[in-house]
Amino acid sequence: MQYGICSLNIVPVRLEPADTSEMVTQLLYGDHFKVLEERKKWSRIRIAFDNYEGWVDNKQFIKLTEEIYTEYNKEKPILSSDLIEFITHRETKSLTPISIGANLNALPLLNQIFDGNRISGKKPKNSLLKTAYLYLNAPYLWGGKTPFGIDCSGFTQMVYKLNGYSLFRDASEQAKQGEPLSFIEESETGDLAFFDNAEGNIIHVGIIMTDNYIIHAHGKVRIDRIDHSGIFNVETKQYSHNLRVIKKII
Repeated sequence: MQYGICSLNIVPVRLEPADTSEMVTQLLYGDHFKVLEERKKWSRIRIAFDNYEGWVDNKQFIKLTEEIYTEYNKEKPILSSDLIEFITHRETKSLTPISIGANLNALPLLNQIFDGNRISGKKPKNSLLKTAYLYLNAPYLWGGKTPFGIDCSGFTQMVYKLNGYSLFRDASEQAKQGEPLSFIEESETGDLAFFDNAEGNIIHVGIIMTDNYIIHAHGKVRIDRIDHSGIFNVETKQYSHNLRVIKKII
C-alpha cells in the first residue's frame, strides 16, 4: 500500500483518470490518503477523512511512507479558519494559497510556515451556523468544497469539519448518520435536513436554522424557507426540494 498527502489546494478528485472526467470531490492542502492504484499519470485514492475514492493527478500530491502516514493520521487536525491565506516554504520563500479548512498539520512535513488563524477541536453546536455564514453566496460547484465553489454535501461536510465533527462526503451517505427526528418542530439550529427525488433517492442536504429557515447550496449557498413539504425558494416562490428526513448529528 502507498500513501500520499496533498501539497496544493483545491485539487480535483475525478471519477475517472482523465482531466476531462467529472470532478467528484476536492483535496484541500494537508488532506492525506491511501493510494489504491497507481498508473503512469494518475492514482486512485481513498481519502482518510471520509473514505471517499477517486482519481488524482500524480503531479498534484506528494507520497508518504506508511510510518509517516500512520503518525499523521493520529494527529488531531488543526485547520485554517481564514477564507483564504498563504503558506510560505521555508527555503524557497514561495507562496501557496490555501482556503478555509486546509489541514495545517502538514506544515512541518512540507517544510512550510503559516501565520494565519487556526481552529481545532470540537465546538458547540451553536457555532455551526456562524461557520455556515462564511460560505454564503459561494457558487454551486459539483464536487466543490470551498467558498469559491461548493456543492450541498460539501457545504455541510466542511461546516461540520471546521467545528470538529466528521460527516461522509455525499448527501445519501450523510443521511445514514445521526438520529432521525419525527417532526420539523423537534429540530434545532445545526441539524441536517435531507431531500429526495421522485425515485426516493436522497439528492440534497442543508443546515436547519431558526424560525423555519435553512441554509444550503443550490445555485449558490443561500437561505430559504423550510416546512413539512420541503424547501420554499424565497426568490421563485416555489418549492425546490422535497423533504425526506431531518437528522440530529450533534
